[in-house]
Amino acid sequence: MLSKRSLGVLKWGRCEQHATVYPMVRDWVLNFSPLPSLSCPHRVLSAFPAAQGVPQEQKMSENGVIPPRGKVLTVETMNANVKKVDYAVRGPIVQRAVQIEKELREGVKKPFDEVIKANIGDAHAMGQQPITFFRAYTTSQGIDCVRQDVACYIERRDGGVPSDPDNIYLTTGASDGIVLLTSGEGPTRTGVMISIPQYPLYSASLAELGAVQVNYFLNEEKCWSLDISELERSLHAAREHCNPRVLCIINPGNPTGQVQSRQCIEDVIRFAAKENLFLMADEVYQDNVYAEGCEFHSFKKVLFEMGPEYSKKVELASFHSTSKCYMGECGFRGGYMEVINMEPDVKAQLTKLVSVRLCPPAPGQALMDLVVNGPQPGEPSYQTFMKERSAVLGALAEKAKLTEQILNTVPGITCNPVQGAMYSFPQITLPERAISEAKAKGQAPDMFYCMKLLEETGICLVPGSGFGQREGTYHFRMTILPPVDKLKLMLNKLKDFHQRFTQQFS
Repeated sequence: MLSKRSLGVLKWGRCEQHATVYPMVRDWVLNFSPLPSLSCPHRVLSAFPAAQGVPQEQKMSENGVIPPRGKVLTVETMNANVKKVDYAVRGPIVQRAVQIEKELREGVKKPFDEVIKANIGDAHAMGQQPITFFRAYTTSQGIDCVRQDVACYIERRDGGVPSDPDNIYLTTGASDGIVLLTSGEGPTRTGVMISIPQYPLYSASLAELGAVQVNYFLNEEKCWSLDISELERSLHAAREHCNPRVLCIINPGNPTGQVQSRQCIEDVIRFAAKENLFLMADEVYQDNVYAEGCEFHSFKKVLFEMGPEYSKKVELASFHSTSKCYMGECGFRGGYMEVINMEPDVKAQLTKLVSVRLCPPAPGQALMDLVVNGPQPGEPSYQTFMKERSAVLGALAEKAKLTEQILNTVPGITCNPVQGAMYSFPQITLPERAISEAKAKGQAPDMFYCMKLLEETGICLVPGSGFGQREGTYHFRMTILPPVDKLKLMLNKLKDFHQRFTQQFS
């Protein structure tokens, strides 16, 4: 296990010494020592009022009685192919070995002093002197002390709602949870409800896994809000040809930049409970909230504050990443998934699945630890850290407003407020002749528009058709990340181009 001292070297060394991260990650990875005691004890779930057991009598909600139902995800209903996966190198014997190591650290008497792992070809873990900048494997679920820190972070973020490190999986992405849920053939195939517009990772992952993409549309006229009536329409239509089991939410939104209200999140949780859906909450932009009156609410916090009627029932997986927010460290591929109310047998299958993939990248795990366990008041890097963090988020808020203001001065472009995340998704009005020419070329009209924009101005945007949109509407996604001066230049060039394009094809 990696020592807290080593994590401290990485954390403070990068800020104070202005050294590159790679040598420090090397030091962090190579300095092994037993896990120390932690200052953030993890309370059992029963310590939190919302996690108390559900009385035997049925509970009533605003939508009436919620009938007792089984879990959405069980060993019987999960992806059967996952159950066939076997990876003995990191199988039950190794899992037991990890437990024995923990027992030895806790003082449990054994007829030996250490576990000698001869099961895996990890030379460094066996004591071979590592070559500079090479990396060793970590535990498959993620380094224990990092998962402890993630759990402490979630507890602080959610106002004391307990988080169990054993429910934390350090990851490089969100697809592992979807893999477990995909099963069935024909009309029994798993349906996964995703928002339109959506982040293309979801549609691509569903296609790869053979699941059915079930679209529900966000309401552009109401700043890309989520309407329960639209979820109901989508769900009932999908049940004609598949078995919808999963509801995915991106909040704050990508590509649409909306921030869902607490009331909306409560409504979604009630809907998931009523319809027996597994919730997946993509919350990687949770620090990116700019609009006045908007606030990030985690699905987990709202779920537990709604009481045991929901907190003991609704199955939830939520995600965070080092790639977004104020960090922007996309290349490290660091993130985590927290699972709530997952059946123990299914959780064992999930652990097996991540074991087959060996482990998340060690540098990404290190960076995730720095994100969730940043400098504290009185520590050497705190003032610098807070100054830089505030500057990044403040600049993003300024650019979000600037983008909305300038785009809305262009006839034929309509841009909703960029409440959060890093993107605007304005609607563009295209002349009929441009639409016809695009179709003649075999291109989506907004692809035709964006390609001409790139060729004529050097501005690279993503056509809305790549994210999904209502029939007959056209959009593009534009990041708000460029520096303010370059963003102003880009927006003005875009304004001039749109006017020329409209005139050319009118």
